[in-house]
Amino acid sequence: QVQLEESGGGLVQSGGSLRLSCAARRIRNINTMGWYRQAPGKQRELVARIGSSSTDYLDSVKGRFTISRDNAKNTVFLQMNSLKPEDTAVYYCNVRDVWMGAYWGQGTQVTVSS
Repeated sequence: QVQLEESGGGLVQSGGSLRLSCAARRIRNINTMGWYRQAPGKQRELVARIGSSSTDYLDSVKGRFTISRDNAKNTVFLQMNSLKPEDTAVYYCNVRDVWMGAYWGQGTQVTVSS
Protein backbone atom coordinates (compact mmCIF):
# COMPACT_ATOMS: atom_id res chain seq x y z
CA GLN A 1 0.00 0.00 0.00
CA VAL A 2 1.33 3.39 -1.01
CA GLN A 3 2.09 5.78 1.84
CA LEU A 4 3.28 9.37 1.96
CA GLU A 5 4.63 10.21 5.41
CA GLU A 6 4.72 13.96 6.01
CA SER A 7 6.37 15.76 8.89
CA GLY A 8 7.66 19.17 9.88
CA GLY A 9 4.65 21.45 10.07
CA GLY A 10 3.90 23.63 13.07
CA LEU A 11 3.56 27.13 14.44
CA VAL A 12 6.24 29.72 13.79
CA GLN A 13 6.55 33.48 14.06
CA SER A 14 6.77 35.68 11.01
CA GLY A 15 10.31 35.60 9.63
CA GLY A 16 10.94 32.13 10.99
CA SER A 17 11.72 28.87 9.24
CA LEU A 18 10.28 25.39 8.93
CA ARG A 19 11.34 22.30 7.01
CA LEU A 20 8.78 19.88 5.66
CA SER A 21 9.61 16.30 4.77
CA CYS A 22 7.66 13.67 2.85
CA ALA A 23 8.80 10.08 2.50
CA ALA A 24 7.14 8.03 -0.23
CA ARG A 25 6.68 4.34 0.52
CA ARG A 26 6.04 1.71 -2.16
CA ILE A 27 6.02 4.05 -5.16
CA ARG A 28 8.30 2.51 -7.72
CA ASN A 29 8.57 4.90 -10.65
CA ILE A 30 8.61 8.40 -9.21
CA ASN A 31 8.48 11.21 -11.73
CA THR A 32 7.89 14.45 -9.86
CA MET A 33 7.63 15.25 -6.16
CA GLY A 34 6.15 18.43 -4.82
CA TRP A 35 4.20 20.43 -2.29
CA TYR A 36 0.82 22.08 -2.60
CA ARG A 37 -0.98 24.19 -0.04
CA GLN A 38 -4.54 25.17 0.73
CA ALA A 39 -5.57 28.05 2.94
CA PRO A 40 -9.12 28.35 4.33
CA GLY A 41 -11.53 29.49 1.64
CA LYS A 42 -8.93 29.23 -1.11
CA GLN A 43 -8.09 26.73 -3.80
CA ARG A 44 -5.20 24.34 -3.47
CA GLU A 45 -2.11 25.73 -5.20
CA LEU A 46 1.25 24.38 -6.24
CA VAL A 47 4.03 25.69 -4.01
CA ALA A 48 7.04 23.86 -5.42
CA ARG A 49 7.77 20.83 -7.57
CA ILE A 50 10.94 18.98 -8.42
CA GLY A 51 11.59 16.65 -11.30
CA SER A 52 14.72 14.80 -12.32
CA SER A 53 16.44 17.98 -13.39
CA SER A 54 14.13 20.91 -12.86
CA THR A 55 12.23 22.80 -10.20
CA ASP A 56 9.17 25.05 -10.25
CA TYR A 57 8.06 27.52 -7.62
CA LEU A 58 5.03 29.62 -6.90
CA ASP A 59 6.06 33.22 -7.56
CA SER A 60 5.32 34.35 -4.03
CA VAL A 61 7.74 31.83 -2.48
CA LYS A 62 10.67 32.26 -4.87
CA GLY A 63 13.81 33.17 -2.99
CA ARG A 64 12.33 32.02 0.33
CA PHE A 65 11.48 28.34 -0.19
CA THR A 66 13.76 25.62 -1.51
CA ILE A 67 12.64 22.18 -2.63
CA SER A 68 15.01 19.22 -2.73
CA ARG A 69 14.81 15.45 -2.91
CA ASP A 70 16.74 12.42 -1.77
CA ASN A 71 16.18 9.84 -4.49
CA ALA A 72 17.78 7.03 -2.49
CA LYS A 73 15.17 7.52 0.22
CA ASN A 74 12.27 8.64 -2.01
CA THR A 75 11.96 11.73 0.16
CA VAL A 76 11.19 15.32 -0.73
CA PHE A 77 11.95 18.32 1.44
CA LEU A 78 10.68 21.88 1.51
CA GLN A 79 12.85 24.36 3.36
CA MET A 80 10.75 27.43 4.13
CA ASN A 81 12.54 30.57 5.26
CA SER A 82 11.34 34.12 5.92
CA LEU A 83 7.85 32.80 6.51
CA LYS A 84 4.95 35.21 6.31
CA PRO A 85 1.43 35.03 7.75
CA GLU A 86 0.10 34.55 4.22
CA ASP A 87 2.03 31.27 4.03
CA THR A 88 -0.36 29.84 6.61
CA ALA A 89 -2.09 26.81 5.10
CA VAL A 90 -2.29 23.06 5.10
CA TYR A 91 0.63 21.77 3.05
CA TYR A 92 0.19 18.58 1.04
CA CYS A 93 2.88 16.36 -0.36
CA ASN A 94 2.28 15.21 -3.93
CA VAL A 95 4.20 12.42 -5.64
CA ARG A 96 3.58 11.44 -9.23
CA ASP A 97 4.29 7.94 -10.46
CA VAL A 98 5.13 7.60 -14.15
CA TRP A 99 2.47 4.93 -14.67
CA MET A 100 0.09 5.14 -11.70
CA GLY A 101 -0.59 8.85 -11.46
CA ALA A 102 -0.48 11.16 -8.47
CA TYR A 103 -0.57 10.37 -4.77
CA TRP A 104 -1.32 12.81 -1.95
CA GLY A 105 -0.21 13.05 1.65
CA GLN A 106 -2.65 13.68 4.46
CA GLY A 107 -1.52 17.29 4.90
CA THR A 108 0.43 19.11 7.57
CA GLN A 109 -0.57 22.44 9.09
CA VAL A 110 1.78 25.40 8.83
CA THR A 111 0.78 28.45 10.84
CA VAL A 112 2.75 31.69 10.75
CA SER A 113 1.89 34.26 13.39
CA SER A 114 2.43 37.97 12.86
